[in-house]
Amino acid sequence: MNDESAQRARAYPTPAERVPLKLEEFLPYRLNVCASLVSAALSRIYAERHKIGVPEWRVLVTLGQFGMMTAKAIGFHSHMHKTKVSRAVALLERRKLVTRRPNRADLREAFLSLTPPGREIYGELAPIAIDFARQLLETVDAGDRAALDRALKKLTERSAQLAPDIAKGGDPR
Repeated sequence: MNDESAQRARAYPTPAERVPLKLEEFLPYRLNVCASLVSAALSRIYAERHKIGVPEWRVLVTLGQFGMMTAKAIGFHSHMHKTKVSRAVALLERRKLVTRRPNRADLREAFLSLTPPGREIYGELAPIAIDFARQLLETVDAGDRAALDRALKKLTERSAQLAPDIAKGGDPR
């Protein structure tokens, strides 16, 4: 390569130099990969034992935690779209793990709760899930756990603030 062609080559950046976003360093991607891997590992427990997926698990755990809720409240609490909640509830109802009671104040919605078999599954799986989370958190130094918790809360809150602006096409700053 002569001096002129070397200068021309330097004048044109490589694709890696032109693209400022590197997926493996991109925080939203890294968080998503981490969440996906954690969710996949945990889901193996309840999928293999009880043949339920992530949405059904979230509905089951939410009802196990709160006792009785509407589908809308479950969706809000678990950050799931109403369609996913509806499908999960329908599957859990068919399996007789969830029951619904009409809301006399608003007949468009119903109160959902676990049946005795649903509570039994929750009672079996909740300690296993808690132990899974404990084992996962053990990989973080004890002195860093509070900082991790604060960072996750801040990232969650900031994402919730940014989402409406970005959806409208606004500047996320």
